[in-house]
Amino acid sequence: MEKLRYERPLIRKLESDMPNKFGSRTEFLPKTHIDGIAVKDLINDYGSPLFVISEKNIRETYQSAKKAFTTRYPKIQFAWSYKTNYLSAVCNVFHQEGSWAEVVSGFEYDKALANGVSGKKIIFNGPDKTEDDLRKAITNDSLIHIDHLDELYTIIELADEMKQKPRVAIRVNMDTGVYPIWDRFGFNYENGQAWDALNKIMRSGKLELVGLHTHIGTFMLTAQAYGTAAYKLADLAIGIRNRYNHKIKYIDMGGGFASSNTLKGAYLPGTDTNPTFDDYAEAITSALINSDFEPGNLPLLILETGRALIDDAGYLLGSVISNKRLSDGRRNTIVDVGVNLLFTSFWYDHKITPAREFTHYVEDTVLYGPLCMNIDVIRENVSLPLMNKGDQFVIHSVGAYNLTQWMQFITLRPKVVMIGSDGKPYLIRESESIESITAYEKMPEHLKSFKL
Repeated sequence: MEKLRYERPLIRKLESDMPNKFGSRTEFLPKTHIDGIAVKDLINDYGSPLFVISEKNIRETYQSAKKAFTTRYPKIQFAWSYKTNYLSAVCNVFHQEGSWAEVVSGFEYDKALANGVSGKKIIFNGPDKTEDDLRKAITNDSLIHIDHLDELYTIIELADEMKQKPRVAIRVNMDTGVYPIWDRFGFNYENGQAWDALNKIMRSGKLELVGLHTHIGTFMLTAQAYGTAAYKLADLAIGIRNRYNHKIKYIDMGGGFASSNTLKGAYLPGTDTNPTFDDYAEAITSALINSDFEPGNLPLLILETGRALIDDAGYLLGSVISNKRLSDGRRNTIVDVGVNLLFTSFWYDHKITPAREFTHYVEDTVLYGPLCMNIDVIRENVSLPLMNKGDQFVIHSVGAYNLTQWMQFITLRPKVVMIGSDGKPYLIRESESIESITAYEKMPEHLKSFKL
């Protein structure tokens, strides 16, 4: 018979379910299984730490978002944001659901092509498109969203040289009542920059102006800002129709929708306060439908949301290394997940739960990663049971940005597993090794030998 673990006595003040000055309680049920597969089995088979992606969750979330918009607006197209998570298996789930590709670099553009996306269904955003990138996008008849005048002039030159008429849109920034304004990208609506760019495009006669694009910010906690942005883009589109007798084919509202994560410093959990897909859809579609577009001639509405579609599908599994006490008496649990893997720990208070049934005795804990850096803090304060060395846990809602912004630093990056819709686990990215890390290094001849 296994000896019961010792749990030191803990006196804790009884709390109601109401939040206090520190916010809500952070006590959660254990997460023992993901899509029917035991967390302990996943760690036994693939190691710890381990990223796990739920294909079922991706598809259900996408279908929920699509329903929110298609029930309110007749012409909808999603474009998957590659920078949010560009693992090919993840991208192809979205492509199977009907999503185009939205990319912001030549690397991402090539990845979308390699995944089998038609060039005509790739939206090319971003301020750093090289001439080679633009040539490729023009050749493939992709949608090029112009970010600045230098890019506009380059495209006009390439159109002359290549004897093609590129399909273009401009990115527009604007005041939506949320500050600071994201005005480093694109052309400003209020000061006339947008009209300056549009006039140059229309009067050049060398480009086909097909759309208008905006991306007003990230993790936007007010849906009405999107309503303001949609109204201003509609105003530009109608102005183009009136001035040039030219109809804009689509309005692209970008991304920035919030996921269910809780931002650091928030008083209430994100699951209770963050806008839903219905909230965003109502604000955007109402602005477009109530504008002066002719009946039956509404533009296609494109959405590039990434985080809100993938965050909740991602989990990061890990194990406890040790427990200590800080000098002020606080409990300090060290785990094998560092901020090099969980970049979003700088933004969010991620939900963290044990991977097995646990005692109801909990203690406020500082959760540190394994890196030799004082900034390696996964949670500055979280109520956790008294987990011991080797105990396993789950960090929730990590599907967005962590697998594109993670770093090889001190530790190697781990495996990534996708649990398919059939309930089976599939390895979709191998873990790093010393060989893969050093494969690109070159050793000068005079440094190959030494004596100690």
